[in-house]
Amino acid sequence: MDDTSQHPEPVDDDFEAYVGLTAEAAEARARDLGWTTVRSLPPDAIITMEYLVGRINFAVKDGEVVRCWKG
Repeated sequence: MDDTSQHPEPVDDDFEAYVGLTAEAAEARARDLGWTTVRSLPPDAIITMEYLVGRINFAVKDGEVVRCWKG
């Protein structure tokens, strides 16, 4: 079965490049690279382990990205 509803993840993205950016700059970079969903969370937030193709997650402290991961 061909699932065309899911978008492929952006390629060649460097997750460490987001660390140190402001939340706004990180979101703009992610969207420019094709991420369809951008989620900002406080550090150590309790979240589900649900994986979502095309989503990038940021842990943001004092307006700055301190961690980044996909899904």
